[in-house]
Amino acid sequence: MSTQKDSKKLPVIGITQGDINGIGYEIILKTLCDSRIFDSFTPIVYGQSKVFSYYKKNFNMEELSYALIREARQAQPGRINFINHTDCELKIEPGISTETAGRASFEALKLAVDDLYKNNIDALVTAPVNKKNIQSDRFKFSSQLRYINSFCPDVTPLMMMVWNNLRIGSVTNHVALKDVPTMITKQLILDKLKVLNQTLKKDFNITYPRIAVMGLNPHYGDGGLYGREEIDMVIPAIQESCDNGMLVFGPFSADGFFGSAAWIKYDGILCMYHDQAMIPFKTLAVDGGVNYTAGLPVVRTAPDHGTGYDIANRNIANPDSFRHAIYLAIDILKNRSQER
Repeated sequence: MSTQKDSKKLPVIGITQGDINGIGYEIILKTLCDSRIFDSFTPIVYGQSKVFSYYKKNFNMEELSYALIREARQAQPGRINFINHTDCELKIEPGISTETAGRASFEALKLAVDDLYKNNIDALVTAPVNKKNIQSDRFKFSSQLRYINSFCPDVTPLMMMVWNNLRIGSVTNHVALKDVPTMITKQLILDKLKVLNQTLKKDFNITYPRIAVMGLNPHYGDGGLYGREEIDMVIPAIQESCDNGMLVFGPFSADGFFGSAAWIKYDGILCMYHDQAMIPFKTLAVDGGVNYTAGLPVVRTAPDHGTGYDIANRNIANPDSFRHAIYLAIDILKNRSQER
């Protein structure tokens, strides 16, 4: 089935429904309603078909048909394919976080990730979930990334944000800001730089990637005046990476680096913590950014926004980020197949 082995076949991309009370189904419908998109891939939506039909009706897309299948190998090219995680009725409450929505988010995600690691689908694009209502005895993770990574725990993942030639990774992600300094070590920075360098080569087809590293403290510590993390960890990690043949530069002060558009000179950027990466990224990318999980043997992308409860079921959600997530997954599959 895998397209990497047979170039005549289109890649099969799994799509999870996300939170059924958010904008997940709206951005999925708006993306898949253009039949030209089926020239690039075969979609399988993992969700609940009655919920899908509910939103189709609400958004006046009732003519949009789909094939209800039981397993990925039954997917039909040229149309939407749908795998139900349950046949039970689900209560839909747009804009509201509910236990039902959280359970449905997980069940769809589990089916899709199982198929991803069994190579039944070529890549996975996940719609946004609520990180709180999805928690259960079966899901005790801070993000979908951590759940997907749990299937290959020996691999170091890197959450990357991608928009055109802007590619940002972060050493730490969904952790309290007060805990960031204690989590950052020279070895962790080295590990993340290695993953970033490898993914820029393998997934983005950049032969000699140039990587910029941000400091942790204001003005990257000003020689130790505002903290020693740069002196003790960041700079030694940069130097060792360079000694190992990587093109790594820094540390830079994030405010000046992004404010002066210095990021244009680099193929990849490594920030120290979540907001240091996300604030400049979302300011620059607006609606078109993509979340990519680098470092895994599988390909997973996602839009760079959340559930959108405040605009749910209003037909005003922008599908650009979701659409770009699909096309980035396709591009990465192509680059990986060429590497072989």
